[in-house]
Amino acid sequence: MLYYLLLPLRNYVAGFNVFRYITFRTAFAALTALLISFVLGPWLIERMRRIKLGQYIREEGPKSHQQKAGTPTMGGILINVAILIPTILWADIMNPYIWIVLFVTFAYAAIGFIDDYRKLAKKQNLGLTAKEKFGAQFFVALLAGLAIGYLPSIHNNYSTAITFPFIKFVLNLGLLYIPFLMVVLVGASNAVNLTDGLDGLAIGSTLVAAVTYTILTYAAGHARIAEYLRIAWVPQTGELAVFCGAMVGACLGFLWFNAHPAEIFMGDVGSLALGGAIGCLAVMIKQELLLVLVGGLFVLEALSVILQVASFKLTGRRIFKMSPLHHHFELSGWRETKVVVRFWIIAIIFALLALATLKLR
Repeated sequence: MLYYLLLPLRNYVAGFNVFRYITFRTAFAALTALLISFVLGPWLIERMRRIKLGQYIREEGPKSHQQKAGTPTMGGILINVAILIPTILWADIMNPYIWIVLFVTFAYAAIGFIDDYRKLAKKQNLGLTAKEKFGAQFFVALLAGLAIGYLPSIHNNYSTAITFPFIKFVLNLGLLYIPFLMVVLVGASNAVNLTDGLDGLAIGSTLVAAVTYTILTYAAGHARIAEYLRIAWVPQTGELAVFCGAMVGACLGFLWFNAHPAEIFMGDVGSLALGGAIGCLAVMIKQELLLVLVGGLFVLEALSVILQVASFKLTGRRIFKMSPLHHHFELSGWRETKVVVRFWIIAIIFALLALATLKLR
């Protein structure tokens, strides 16, 4: 919005020309999101405490977590607000990619909100059924896929081909691309959701992914940089860097309150939204498979759950002491803060590997 309000003033004051630059608006989107988080965070925490929206802690988890019972949850509301307002303020609101990623983010946030509300109403760790949650997520992903593929304003940028990191190989999925896209979005959303189990773990890891996608979206939308790096150039997607900047600021701001010992949890309204946003970004800049590296930690967490369930059903034995993976290390004797910091390090390593593939092609 400010892009259209202030950029025309460059004809009178040269300094307003900075609003042309995505890098400038990305930085200020991040700062705006951070400021919103700091201003609204204390109010939201106090409000949640007053109406007693406290987290239910399941009995089978690490015993140290029982003391967290009653901690305000649904802090993802703060994250989503801190993403939305700066994006609307600093991004080019005529850009269709901005509206698609906002749609996915807030549609998944709505699913998470309903799930969180049901858990709180029942005072147990049971919200939406798996059928309800996955059905809603796949429906949103389908709408996003149809928008990416058939909106007239971006139809010419649409490609059903996927590229493989490290190797010069392109696979055209044709009609299978939209189902593939749906799996990417739903998988990313739930992988972040599974990672959200320790103070600061999911939000810190998402922060790393958001910083990485700030770089990737800017590169994908810049013709010269994309040509130099030999990655897909997708016109108009550079504006997504502003959204990523807002996500970086929102993650930093929420981490201030979510760091151990957490004053508030994000809940599904935050984790599903953030995961959906990351998956949507990967699809729109044609780096779908690179998401496996950018979100490598999320992939490990999701795989640990899949392997645990499969092993128990097939053999009656568990591979891990508990899944997701972070609980396994907790039950192995690691302190919560040690698990979180070491997992952040792993997330950073994966992000660096992902960025390294930009030249290894």
